[in-house]
Amino acid sequence: MLDVCLLGTSGMMPLPNRWLTALMTRYNGSSLLIDCGEGTQIAIKEKGWSFHPIDIICFTHYHGDHISGLPGLLLTMGNADRTEPVTMIGPKGLERVVNALRVIAPELPFEIKFIELSAQTEEIRIGGYVIQAFRVHHNVICYGYNVVIERGGRFFVEKANENNVPQKYWNRLQKGETIETETIIYTPDMVLGPGRKGIKLTYCTDTRPIPLIAEQAQEADLFICEGMYGEKDKAEKAVEHKHMTFYDAARLAKTAQVKELWLTHYSPSLVRPEEFMEDTRAIFPNAKAGKDRKSITLNFDPEE
Repeated sequence: MLDVCLLGTSGMMPLPNRWLTALMTRYNGSSLLIDCGEGTQIAIKEKGWSFHPIDIICFTHYHGDHISGLPGLLLTMGNADRTEPVTMIGPKGLERVVNALRVIAPELPFEIKFIELSAQTEEIRIGGYVIQAFRVHHNVICYGYNVVIERGGRFFVEKANENNVPQKYWNRLQKGETIETETIIYTPDMVLGPGRKGIKLTYCTDTRPIPLIAEQAQEADLFICEGMYGEKDKAEKAVEHKHMTFYDAARLAKTAQVKELWLTHYSPSLVRPEEFMEDTRAIFPNAKAGKDRKSITLNFDPEE
C-alpha cells in the first residue's frame, strides 16, 4: 500500500492555513517528497509524519514556491541524526541549484545524490518505487511524475513443480530474486504468473494541459493536478502564465480515465475552491478540491 499526503496546496505564496505545494508518500518504511516549498516542514509536523525516512526528493522545477523550503528541511533531517544518503531528482541544473541553497545548510551528516533529468520522459527505479518523469509545458523546464508501485504475479505451486524448482527457493523467487546454482538458473517466472496491476499516483503542476500529461496519467489510481484558477474569467491568464484552470485539469482526468482527481496549487486569490467544484465535476465527476494534509492510502486491487 502507498500512503499519500498532499502537504500543501498553495501556489506562489503561502497563506494562513495553506502551505506551498508539496506532496509526501510513504511505502515500505521509506518516504518520498515531491517539491518542498516554504512551510513544508510545518506541514509534515502537522500531519504527524517523520522527516527521518525521507529517502527521495523530486522537484518539478526550480521556482521558489517549489524549492524554498529545502535548506531548512535538510538541516532538520541532519539534526535528527540521519546518516543515510538522500537522492534528489529534478530537471537539469539540480545539483547547482541545491548547492547554491546549501550555502545556508553547508554541513550535513548524509550524502546527497543527484539524478538530473533531460529527456522528454525518463524512468528511475529506486527504493521500491518506479518513478516516471515526464516534461510538461511551463515557462521554465518542468516535469510531472508518476510514482508507481509494481506488483508481481501470483505464486503457483503447480508451476514451481512443473519447472522442478526446489521448495527451498520458492520464497526467494516469489520476492523477485534470481537464483543461480552450479547446474541451473532459477528465475521468478518459473514460479509466478504474469504481473498484476500495481499502484499508480500521478502528480503534475505548473503547466498548460498537453496530451503527454493525459498519456502519462492513464488509468492512475490518483491524479493530483494543478488547478491554479477556478474562475472562468481567468482562462486567458492561465494561458498567459502557462498554468491550468480547474476545467483544464478535469478534462485531462477524463481523457486519462483516472480513478480520482485532486486539485492543488491554487492562486492566492482563490480562497474558496469548493465554490467551483460543481462545474468541475460536470466534466469529471470524481474530482475533489485538495486541501492541506488531505490524505489517502492507495491499496492493490484485491481482485487482481
